[in-house]
Amino acid sequence: MTTRRTVLTALAAFSALGLLTACGTSDAATDEIRPRDQKGSGTAINLGPEQHRVRTAKVDAIAAKLPEAVRKRGTLSLGVSTGSAPPLAFYATDDRTLIGVELDIATLVADTLGVKPEFSPVSWENLFVGLDSGKFDGVFSNVTVTEERKEKYDFATYRLDDLAFEAKKGAGWKVSGPADVAGKSIAVSSGTNQEKILVDWSRQNERAGRKPVDIKYFQNQTDYYLALQSGRIDAYLGPNPTAAYHVASAGQTEIVGKFSGAGAGLQGKIAATTKKDSGLVEAYAAALNHVVQNGTYAQVLKRWGLSSEAVPASEINPPGLPRTKN
Repeated sequence: MTTRRTVLTALAAFSALGLLTACGTSDAATDEIRPRDQKGSGTAINLGPEQHRVRTAKVDAIAAKLPEAVRKRGTLSLGVSTGSAPPLAFYATDDRTLIGVELDIATLVADTLGVKPEFSPVSWENLFVGLDSGKFDGVFSNVTVTEERKEKYDFATYRLDDLAFEAKKGAGWKVSGPADVAGKSIAVSSGTNQEKILVDWSRQNERAGRKPVDIKYFQNQTDYYLALQSGRIDAYLGPNPTAAYHVASAGQTEIVGKFSGAGAGLQGKIAATTKKDSGLVEAYAAALNHVVQNGTYAQVLKRWGLSSEAVPASEINPPGLPRTKN
């Protein structure tokens, strides 16, 4: 999970390279960050442990959809990925408190269901290990619906899934398809849908007689950004929310291409994920639809700058990212 200390370390490293100017403002007293070009207007992002989260009331009819064992327990065990970054799921300025849009949405769902959310930060692959073993009742961690995952898991959607290519400001190129990344050095996180898309694009380039993509992998978010600023990579392909957050707060990069996380021809969806036939997905979808309707969902997305990724309603197991063709 990205901590405030990690973010500050990365910014210090950018400064040491002579590549960072003060393009974001922060207030230590209020633990807020705001892009400098907002000049006091717009939505400041609260990075402190006192989140004052948007909350909602229990709805008995929706809570009744929970399996009896979960209702009696009174808690939801939820996994979040330690590989996430602002504004998805990360640590507050105290380096202990988990915050982010994913936790806020999960909290609204738990409120509606009348249970307490208990968040467990784990590595990406252990999100699914936790679901398989029954350790987690669900995962709220930027998980994209895919056809392959639907064989083992049930999904209730809550955000659009968009990916972004982030490059050094003034790079002078745009990405609209596979040809634009032929021969380019692109970083991506292992085991993600964006990796699958990039690998597929690289294969398309080779079949068309173009150079493949030079795909790079690093250990953490800070390493990606340092490699980008030092010129070791041409771009980083990751979730649009984290890219947009980094562009606004650091000010030295730009989005050079934005795509659906499900690939061409299908809008990707981010979803609450639970073990298949666990009996939880209907409760999650009903709770999500309730908070969409009562406006608290929109409030959460707005406070994290993600209003453009809102969905009009939660869908259960919609069409997902197709299987990768060999």
